[in-house]
Order: sequence, then structure tokens, then C-alpha cells
Amino acid sequence: MTMAPFIGRKVELAELKQQTKKRTSSLIVVKGRRRIGKSRLIEEFGKNHKFYAFSGLPPTEKTTKQSQLDEFASQLGLAIGIPGLKGDDWNALFLLLAKQTQQGRIIILLDEISWIGSKDSDFLGKLKNAWDLYLKKNPKLILVICGSATAWIEKNILNSTGFMGRVSYTLSLEELPISDSNHFWKGSGSQFSAYDKFKILAITGGIPRYLEEIQTQLPSEENIKNLCFKRGGVLVNEFNHIFSDLFAKRSEKYKKIVKCLVQGSLEYGEICEKLSIGKSGLISEYLNDLVASGFISRDNTWDPKAGIMAPLLFKYRLRDNYLRFYLKYIENRLPEIEKNIYQLKSLSSLPGWTTIMGLQFQNLVLNNRYFIHEKLRISADDIVTENPFFQNQTTRRKGCQIDYMIQTRNNVLYVCEIKFLRDEIKKGIISEMKEKITRLSTPRGMSFCPVLIHVNGVNDSIIESNYFTEIINFSDAFES
Repeated sequence: MTMAPFIGRKVELAELKQQTKKRTSSLIVVKGRRRIGKSRLIEEFGKNHKFYAFSGLPPTEKTTKQSQLDEFASQLGLAIGIPGLKGDDWNALFLLLAKQTQQGRIIILLDEISWIGSKDSDFLGKLKNAWDLYLKKNPKLILVICGSATAWIEKNILNSTGFMGRVSYTLSLEELPISDSNHFWKGSGSQFSAYDKFKILAITGGIPRYLEEIQTQLPSEENIKNLCFKRGGVLVNEFNHIFSDLFAKRSEKYKKIVKCLVQGSLEYGEICEKLSIGKSGLISEYLNDLVASGFISRDNTWDPKAGIMAPLLFKYRLRDNYLRFYLKYIENRLPEIEKNIYQLKSLSSLPGWTTIMGLQFQNLVLNNRYFIHEKLRISADDIVTENPFFQNQTTRRKGCQIDYMIQTRNNVLYVCEIKFLRDEIKKGIISEMKEKITRLSTPRGMSFCPVLIHVNGVNDSIIESNYFTEIINFSDAFES
């Protein structure tokens, strides 16, 4: 079977290839959200070398330690030419693998590591011993441990004393940048506007597996209907697969937290209030797990006077676009979707559509902020701090919220307004920006540079006003 062409990941591949220049073996950890393309990346990395790939069984109530052993043994047997290989001990299987990989450039992938070891408390210890005693003796061997259960990987491998000092490189795989996502539309005779593409990306994000399902001859609304509002659509039941795989019996608790963030960012106390529960270490643990898994972001604000992060002042933001869209528009409509009722309805008629699409687009911008830096000609070394910014109201100052703000070493604040509109932006945006900047509490000598980020153009009156330091058409990110 022919694989879909590999798209993007040039930086990640370069980082992985750097490990082949060492004179010693490497143990690499690759983590990231489900469907982000971890396995596909390692396959691409290993395609010109001797490559062994193993994956665990998705855990169910009936999955046992022995069933995982049997599956690994079966995959190993096929790889080394011993069909029907059996095994009842990880040590024996790892030793057999080591004997086959003693010399030459070898890439070994242990995919979905949390599945493989979920039913055996000794699995990781035996894997560590196999690495120490056998596998790493081949200086050209690279062992890649891969998984979607990021919190599990951090707890049991990256922060484990057993693997301390053994991991050569950790790769956290993020969504594809917009310029790479654009390749999924190329090769088709159809021509669609950036606004049309952004509507799909606002739901899928830069998740390769979702983007592979795009039918490039169809406009965005038809694609969204097929993916999200059609019986059997790829994204109709994807949420349950994600949460059951990663969080198992706790999935409902994580889901409640995520659902709080659908309408916008919240502080820790606000989340506890919405859930009607007290502040506790357990809720903090759940939030940290969701951050580690890449589903939510913890956005610190800061004091512009000091130019540093304020450690006790932050908000949690739902950064995964698919999760927000599912919880807002798919979950409560599953019975109607099963009847294919939405095939003839306009999506823009759904309640709160414009607001949610604005939040989705804002996530895309924040996840591709490198493009803003490029347009503003700001190097990473010049940035003191950056993030969505919020200033709580007190008796001495008004509250303020900025879509995205950058503070540089030159005492310059780039105040960015992000707009996702079907039509061009009108001049009223200038007064909105002036009000926000007036509310900001900053020291004397601080300079302000208002920045407008848009998709479908701005009115000539805005350009003629010369108010904005930079007007960034985010559509240009497709060709960046």
C-alpha cells in the first residue's frame, strides 16, 4: 500500500538526523497529541536505515500483560523472520531483539509505549535494563520511545530515576505550521481563498491526520460537514477516542475541565468555581496533565514594568481547536448527525459561530506566532516575554485583555489585535485599540506599537490613518 506523501517536519527531521552524527547510541523520546504524526515522522526518519517498529495493543478491559507480550512477540517474529514467535517475558524478547541489532545503523521504534507497558509494572524496568545491558552496546543504534500519553511519559520516563541520564533527546511534536498545512491543498485544480482554508484549519488545527481527510475539490463548508456533521465522519467520534486512550477512567473529569474553557480562557479559581469544587492538588494535577498533553495552554501574564512573568497570575486556554469545536458543536448534536440532518444546513447559522471561529483563528495565530515575529522583524533574542495578555481590574486601574502582546528588550510593547472576519475590517478598530492601550498599566518611557492581524483585508481609511505600526495579512503565512 502506497503511503501518503510526507509533508513538512524539516526541522524535526534535521534534529533527529543530528543524532546519527554521534559516536554513541541514542535513546530518544517523542511525545505529542494523538494524530499529530509521531509514528509517521519516525518512519520517515528510519526509511533509509534498518528499521524495526513495534506498537502496543490499545488498552481495553480485557487487555492483559500476556496479550501485550503476545503482540510484541508476534511483531518481533515477523520482523526477524520467525513467524509465530511466542514469549512470556520481556527480558527474553528484548534479548532476542538485541541479538538482531548488534551492528550497523539501526532504528527501533517502540510506539505507544504506555499501551505496551500499561499492564506490567516491571516493563519499564526491564526495558531500562535491556538498554543498559544490550541495546546501547551498538553505537549506531537509535531507540525511539514514542507515545500520546504525554503525562505518563513525563512521569514514568523523563522524570523517572530509572531513565535518568539515559535519554539523549526529547522531541515534543507540535501541530504543522500553516505553511506546511497549505501543502494539503496543492495538486488540486480547485482554487480556494485563504479565508476558506482558515475555516477548515480553525477546526482541524495543523493536525496531519485530520488534514489528510480534506477533499481539495470541495469548499470549506462541505469539508467541515463531511468531517464533523456526517454520520461516520472522521471527527464525529474522535473526541472519545482521544480521551479514552489517554485518560481512561478519568476521562470524564478531564472532559469537564476542558469544557469550561470552550468560551474562553479562565483562571484557576474560575475553573474551580465553574466546576463547583474546591481548589486542590488533584485539580492542579489534571490541569498539568492537559497542558502536558498539548490540549490546553497555561498563559502567564506579566508586569510590563518589570518585564517578567507573574508566576501567580495566569489563565488556562483551550489551545486544541478540534476539542473546542467538538464540545461546542458536535457533542450535543450527535443524534441529529446520526440522521444526517446537517447536510443541508448552513454552518454559519449555528449559534455563536462567529465568536467561536474567532477564538479558533486566534489559536491558529498563537500556534504560528513565529510568522508574526517574522513580519515585525523581531528576533527571539529581542523578546523579553510574549503571550495573550490580561490585566485584572483593581481600584486603581481598569481591566484589560490583549489578544497577543510582545515586550522587547528595547522597552517596546507590540499590542496585537487578531480579527477573523468575512469582510474587510472597518475603521472602528482604531478606537478599540486606543481604549485597550489607554488601560494598560506601564512605566514611563514604554513605547507602544499597535498591530492588526487580519485575513480578508482592511478598509482604506485604516491604512490612510497610519495608526497601526504593522498590518499583517495572516493569509501570507500560507506561503511563508
